[in-house]
Formats: sequence, C-alpha cells, structure tokens
Amino acid sequence: MSKNMQPPAPERSITLLALVVRDYNEAISFFSDVLLFTVVEDTPLDAGKRWVVIAPSQSRGASLLLAKATTADQLAHVGNQTGGRVFLFLYTSDFWQEYRRLQSRGVRFAGEPREEPYGLVVVFFDLYGNKWDLIQPFDPKITPE
Repeated sequence: MSKNMQPPAPERSITLLALVVRDYNEAISFFSDVLLFTVVEDTPLDAGKRWVVIAPSQSRGASLLLAKATTADQLAHVGNQTGGRVFLFLYTSDFWQEYRRLQSRGVRFAGEPREEPYGLVVVFFDLYGNKWDLIQPFDPKITPE
C-alpha cells in the first residue's frame, strides 16, 4: 500500500447512549410501562451495578444504557444531561396515536404538537425531566389527522 493510500474505514455505528438515572427499577418501569420500551438486557455487575439496556419495541436504532448515578456530580445531572436542550428523539410512524397514548399515561409536554419542515413533533419530558422529541417524519404516504 502506498504512503498516501489508507485502508477503508471499518464499519461503525452508535449503538448505545448512556442515560443517567436515579434508580434502575423506577427507570425500567417508566420506559417499559409508559414509553413501551423493551428491556433488552439486565445483567447484575459488581457493587450493585447493573448493565440495563432498553430500546423501543421494533427499534432499528440505538438503545439506551440506563446508568445509575453513583456520585453527587452524576446525581446533579439526572434529568438535565444536555443543559435543558432536547436530548433524545423518538421517531414514530403514527404521531397522533403515540401522542394520545403518552397523554393518557400522564406524560408532561413542553407545548402543543406542531408541524415543522421535517415532520410532526412535540417535546415531552421523561420521568427525570430530560426533554425528548416525539417525531413523525413527513412521508407523502401518511396523512396527519
């Protein structure tokens, strides 16, 4: 191989995002019961830690690693991992069904649903106060109600 030629980059992807939580079980309950996520893995580790991976059912994207806060600094960031910005983006194929279901489960919203150039969107809060976008990307085959 010549000096200027580099081998092709290996295939890579982001598969997990760490979400700092106060308690594993309360987080699992919220994500399972309210957002209908699936527990992909829940493996005990040393010192009371667990490797807890959750994902939306039928997901093709990244999963969340629930990471229990163990220091004062970590606890201070539970619910505010991004300084108040939207942290995670949950895509759906049926915005209005998901929106009504989240409403019925007591999820708090930062405002009303709105149409943006990229799709229907509303900001909601998880159990700790992290902001999420619920989004249905525009698709010419899908007509909003």
